Amino acid sequence: MSPAPTYEVAIIGAGVIGLAIAEALVAQGHEVVVIDPGTPGMGASYGNAGTVADYAVMPVGTPDVLRNLPQLLFNKHSPLALRRAALPSLAPWLLRFAGQSLPGPARRNAQAIAALVADACPSWRAMADRIGAAHILQNRGCLYLYETASAFRAAEADMAYRRGFGIKAELISRDTVAQMEPGLPPIEGGAAFFPDAVFMSDPGQMVAALAKKVFSGAQFVQARADTLLRVNGLVQVKGPQLNLSAQKVIIAAGAHSRALARSAGDRVPLDTERGYHVEWDMAEPLLSRPACPTSRGFYLCPMSGRLRVAGTVELGGLALPPSPHRIARLIEGARTIFPHLGAPDRDWMGFRPSMPDSLPVIGPSRAGTDIIHAYGHGHIGLTLAPITARLVAALVMDRAPEIELSPYLPSRFH
Repeated sequence: MSPAPTYEVAIIGAGVIGLAIAEALVAQGHEVVVIDPGTPGMGASYGNAGTVADYAVMPVGTPDVLRNLPQLLFNKHSPLALRRAALPSLAPWLLRFAGQSLPGPARRNAQAIAALVADACPSWRAMADRIGAAHILQNRGCLYLYETASAFRAAEADMAYRRGFGIKAELISRDTVAQMEPGLPPIEGGAAFFPDAVFMSDPGQMVAALAKKVFSGAQFVQARADTLLRVNGLVQVKGPQLNLSAQKVIIAAGAHSRALARSAGDRVPLDTERGYHVEWDMAEPLLSRPACPTSRGFYLCPMSGRLRVAGTVELGGLALPPSPHRIARLIEGARTIFPHLGAPDRDWMGFRPSMPDSLPVIGPSRAGTDIIHAYGHGHIGLTLAPITARLVAALVMDRAPEIELSPYLPSRFH
């Protein structure tokens, strides 16, 4: 039997995080292999809202959410809902989530998210230039829509909080909204406008361009990795039809990372949010930038040749089938805003890797720097791909990362 091949760096996961890390390392001359059982970039990296959300500093868990948590979780119409069949396995995660939703932890988590997103938009522009995909980026900002006057008044406190983290946010009247987006129906309130946000007209095309660039210099192994073993100074990566070794291994398998982390000697409270989208094909867009009706918890995304309606949060693990109810809610919500929409042309469900504090896991394993964690980005994995790549590349090269990593380390829950 021939010996297992050995590489300098093995990256487990070919979503946007793993691919961005590979792009950064290949550019530095490292020998890289990327391992994934699926097609690169075709999970949550494809099915998202396409927004580089530099304004998304708020963790999922906040004092407001905590006050309403039972009502939110057990109301099937809520933007944050729970599949009841998953409740026994989710209970430990929910307890941690509740603790992280208290005022002190929630503010610390917001500060840690703000440090990561601060450079998100210029970082994406730079990476898009490098991979020949700058044409996919649109620089028109993003809207949060407030459908009632009371919601619009209440938004001032939220925007002031975000501005405290350096976020550019403008509150605009309903008349200004109508001028910016004449295709939207009139709203009673107004909107928050985030002028620096960047939008991808096709995130799947963007990640495909990233994969093409990566695999001009890296290898791809289509297989499932499920075990990591430290042997004779190397890390063995094993799975069905998989056996290779590397000097360093990076876990970037998104929602599938928890078992790999445990195999590396790290216990992380990672669980899964199930994200949905529905799409209507159309020649002309109904709006010119992404817009989120805040009370409904989804984004209206004018993508290339189609309208994508993406969002809501469903806690339900990896095993349960898609929820027809969640898809129906997205369709109903979209038709409330655009009544002429017929049957959607397609729908989709994917898995977001979710941590109870809404912070990604970035940093070396407690058992050694030969294994590095890079997952758990929740709703902002697309946004944080380039900065995560730079942080991980610095760790691979034994350099000090540009951001202090202590809030994101895998050991923070021990």
